[in-house]
Amino acid sequence: MKYQARIFVTLRPSVLDPAGTAVQSALKQMDYHVDSVRIGKYVEIVLDAADEAEASQKLNETCDKLLANPVIENYRFELTVIEESKA
Repeated sequence: MKYQARIFVTLRPSVLDPAGTAVQSALKQMDYHVDSVRIGKYVEIVLDAADEAEASQKLNETCDKLLANPVIENYRFELTVIEESKA
């Protein structure tokens, strides 16, 4: 089956986010007062897998090895079937 994954990578809450702080400051200067800003990454991937469990396993490996730094970042993903296997 073919899956689309939407992957969200964010800094762990304990990690300082200087980019988020800069954006928050800029928003304040523009008279948009927000409580906080955190900057992250969004990635879309289309992959083939036999089932959802295999797709999840492949995505966990991809995120752990390439897309996220597990020391300072968290990630989560959403899977959607975009093409069923033809039997």
